[in-house]
Amino acid sequence: MKFTLFSAAAMLAMTLTAAQAQDATFEITGDAAKGEKVFRKCKACHAVGPEAKAKTGPVLNGILGRTAGTAADFGYSDVMVQAGADGLVWTPETLAEFLEKPKGYMSGTKMSFAGLRKEEERTDIIAYLASFTAEEEGS
Repeated sequence: MKFTLFSAAAMLAMTLTAAQAQDATFEITGDAAKGEKVFRKCKACHAVGPEAKAKTGPVLNGILGRTAGTAADFGYSDVMVQAGADGLVWTPETLAEFLEKPKGYMSGTKMSFAGLRKEEERTDIIAYLASFTAEEEGS
């Protein structure tokens, strides 16, 4: 039953326009300090912070409220670009669902990471990512 409610929340989040999402205030419930430790699993492909540059994956500064597949200077998979064109915006809910099992959430994504199975890890990493704004972009 929880999955159905979670999916409904994710679907609602996808209906936000990019402008609405950028202005949205998200409820962040995780522990950013713990999320920083979880992010070690992501560092091989992603970067955050003022000097962040795209690697195998895009820079994650300002990910919350961003339309999927739209970070500058990164070549996304067609499916990620299409998801953004269809209205997918990264909110805590949509990002948590994606991070649980990326290829299960979005078949065809380039992201080869198996996922974060523990809900606490997903919540904490989202809190950590929320601490980096788009203005910190290093490009």
